[in-house]
Amino acid sequence: MLYSRLDAVPPADLECLVNKELALPELLERLTGLRRQGKRIVFTNGCYDLLHPGHVHFLSQARQLGDALVVGVNSDRSVREIKGPARPILTQEERCQILSGLASVDFVVIFDEPTPLDLISALRPDVLVKGGDWGLHEIVGREQVEAGGGRVVTLPFLPGFSTSAIVQRVLDRYRDNA
Repeated sequence: MLYSRLDAVPPADLECLVNKELALPELLERLTGLRRQGKRIVFTNGCYDLLHPGHVHFLSQARQLGDALVVGVNSDRSVREIKGPARPILTQEERCQILSGLASVDFVVIFDEPTPLDLISALRPDVLVKGGDWGLHEIVGREQVEAGGGRVVTLPFLPGFSTSAIVQRVLDRYRDNA
């Protein structure tokens, strides 16, 4: 059975869905336990609207930098603030559910602020990862991570993939075939 929205899924069918999204207090508790075991925590963040192969590749590479990958997801409100009123395409719940289905992602947390600075300060990751389009001096949370003894890594993007390009492709195809 296919559903157009997660909130339309009957509770009995939700059991098959993986949900790695945690509220910040529960996430902090889980990370404390992992740190006690000597595990390295990796953090990255983004909108992750319309997940594409570039995202999947990036998250897989990020996960290889430590023992647990935490993905901070911009709330719907913060995506609108950053990307404009037509975004996000998928709701924060839908984006979190999709990210939860990836083996490389261990935890997902939503943040409502324009930047993840407060979240990074609370999580204190060992490794902060951003895409290669960010210069080290531009990466929010870099100073906090490095001050705590962590490191900041930029990873190259898989060329040819972007959510904006996908949206434009869909618009062009529907316009040309209307």
